[in-house]
Amino acid sequence: MKSRLVASAALSALVLLGATGCTFITPQSTKIEYPASDGVNISDADGPIDVRNALVIATEDGSIGNFIAAVVNPTEESATLTISLGDGNDFKVTVPAGETKSLGADEEPLRIVGLDTKPGATVEMHFQSGDSTGKADVPVLDGSLPYYSDLVPSESVRTSAPTPMPTDTAAPAPSE
Repeated sequence: MKSRLVASAALSALVLLGATGCTFITPQSTKIEYPASDGVNISDADGPIDVRNALVIATEDGSIGNFIAAVVNPTEESATLTISLGDGNDFKVTVPAGETKSLGADEEPLRIVGLDTKPGATVEMHFQSGDSTGKADVPVLDGSLPYYSDLVPSESVRTSAPTPMPTDTAAPAPSE
């Protein structure tokens, strides 16, 4: 009878240890760093500028996109970030010392014509600041989420030409 009691206690201890000891062999999810949004973060210890929550909001066919991100300069000097898609069209963003430029919020987003990447995919982008270069696969999204709907680029290029306004120069209708 004692041997059954000892075996039962030993089995209970093993089950209890097996059910509660899994944190000894698996990494804790709360210690894994990740961008807690739809975009990606691009950081490089060698470069002065960090890019936070980078993403592209594109048209339905993926031909035109708006690059959205927060560009952070934690240094004491003004710095420039060069963004490239590898097609020769580079974008330059200059950020004053100790400031952040929020493309798509405080600043106009960068318009990418000829994106050729549909929403749901990623596009490889190259980032260069100072002596540092890096690349990242940046997600391409559409405007189906309400907070992105106003960031979808228009199909036409905006011009500064005035819009014609109707005038009241028409003759009055004849009275009977």
